[in-house]
Amino acid sequence: MKVLVIEDEIALSQSICSYLSDKYYICEAAFDYNTALEKVGIYEYACIILDITLPKGSGLNILKELKKTDKTEGVLIISAKDSVDDKVLGLQAGADDYLAKPFHLSELSARVSAIIRRKHFGGSNCITLDHLTIDIEKRSLESNGEYIPLTRKEYELLLYFVSNKNRVVTKEAIVEHLWGDNFDMSDHYDFIYSHIKNLRKKLMQAGAPDYIKAVYGMGYKFKVNI
Repeated sequence: MKVLVIEDEIALSQSICSYLSDKYYICEAAFDYNTALEKVGIYEYACIILDITLPKGSGLNILKELKKTDKTEGVLIISAKDSVDDKVLGLQAGADDYLAKPFHLSELSARVSAIIRRKHFGGSNCITLDHLTIDIEKRSLESNGEYIPLTRKEYELLLYFVSNKNRVVTKEAIVEHLWGDNFDMSDHYDFIYSHIKNLRKKLMQAGAPDYIKAVYGMGYKFKVNI
C-alpha cells in the first residue's frame, strides 16, 4: 500500500520512509505545503502521514482540501503540538488519528496499519473474499485453506485489486501504486503484465477462479461475487 509522508524535517521523513518501506509500504515524501498539495491532488494513497506545521502553509489546510474534494485517504497527523485543542482541531478537520512527536516508529507503523485496515478492509486483519483469505498482519494468502506463496509485488498487487474489487483500474494506476510517481510511465508495461500473469497463475493453480479480467482499452478488473 502507498503512503505519503508530509513532513518538513528531512531526517525524520527519511527515517519514517525507511522504516515503513521495510514493512512493505511504498513511500513518497513531500517536504513543504505546495509539494504536498500537488501530490494529494494528483495521486491516491492508502494513508497520508501529515505534519501540521509546514513551510508555506498549514497541514490542516491540506486536510481540509482532501475532505473538500471527497478523497478517501486515511490521515494520521503527527505534530510537536500536543495540546488537546490541536488534537481536537485535527480530528474535527477529518484526520483519522493523531500522534504527538516524539514517537516510536513502531507505534507510527501500527497506527498507519490500523487506519488502512479501517478505511479499506473493514477494520479486520483478515480479509475473506470468496475463495481467498488474506492475512494482512502476516502478509499471507490462502485459497480454500491452501497457502499461496507470493512475491512482494504480487502481494501488493493483490491487495490493490481487492481494495478496488469489481472496479476497473488502469495500467497507469497500477504502475503508480506499485512503484510510486517516480516510475517512468514511458517504459513498457512488461512489469505489470508479468506480475498479473504470475498472480493469476498462482491463484488458479490453487483452485481459485480467474478473478483478474482484462478490460480492453482501459485496464483490469478484479471480479468477485459479493
